[in-house]
Amino acid sequence: MTKPMFDTIALIGIGLIGSSLARVIAAKGLASHVAIATRSAATLDTARELGLGDSYHTSNAEAVRDADLVIVSVPVGASEAVAREIGSHLKPGAIVTDVGSTKASVVSQMAPHIPAHAHFIAGHPIAGTEQSGPEAGFAELFENRWCILTPLPDADVDAIARLRSFWEACGSTVEEMDPDHHDRVLAIVSHLPHIIAYNIVGTADDLETVTKSEVIKYSASGFRDFTRLAASDPVMWRDVCLHNKDALLEMLARFSEDLSSLQRAIRWGDGDKLFEMFTRTRGIRRSIVEAGQDTAAPNFGRNGPKSNTGEAAE
Repeated sequence: MTKPMFDTIALIGIGLIGSSLARVIAAKGLASHVAIATRSAATLDTARELGLGDSYHTSNAEAVRDADLVIVSVPVGASEAVAREIGSHLKPGAIVTDVGSTKASVVSQMAPHIPAHAHFIAGHPIAGTEQSGPEAGFAELFENRWCILTPLPDADVDAIARLRSFWEACGSTVEEMDPDHHDRVLAIVSHLPHIIAYNIVGTADDLETVTKSEVIKYSASGFRDFTRLAASDPVMWRDVCLHNKDALLEMLARFSEDLSSLQRAIRWGDGDKLFEMFTRTRGIRRSIVEAGQDTAAPNFGRNGPKSNTGEAAE
């Protein structure tokens, strides 16, 4: 039998990402012991009923006491509180990481509270669905997905290598980048699409001339996919907006400029400009499929209950 990568892994937060980690860790034997912590007693009971871990805690400090790897899967706005709670309880050599969708903010919140004898390496698995809660997780969530690590310049090389190997064992392809660069990239590929989706679904709901029943009755694939994104965890996306504000505002401004240009083309009947734009963007869609980040199957392969095309890091 292959020796586990870590003796004890502590999972703080057991929603979609945390519960998927628990499942893949068990399926691949990546740890001898999995300690699960969440502040909600009801959620902890659900995790226990599902058999997601070996020990269960409402105290984060208690969960991390013997942990070799600590993975924080909470909304990014709660990152500092968690780091402050666990910092003095980490054992020497422990690796602390997270799964948040913004990195500069998480680094600034968590790094000051992690002691010198432990290793803090921020991370972001780009995987998820619009579902949430411990029941929503599945072991295959991270397969053929990217995981971005944003270590500080003085981060321990061996600790980075161990964390990289862990995510690779979960099925991910790992890359490293600067936290600020990560936030700019994710602002356009993830955060802005979600904000647009929330806005479009909200606009449809606000239209007094269209009843809710008609919106639902006549929703085709375009609007349906927007509602999928807009169904993501509101706490998580509130915190993303608050903690990646600068990059998101920059991308919103650029989007607004491009939208104005499109509006002018429609107003003036500029068919050539419209055709050129739609042709260019169609090519981008094809390149995403060719890169293995989605499928060309009908309905984008999203008929099953375990679609992993939605971005929903916890």
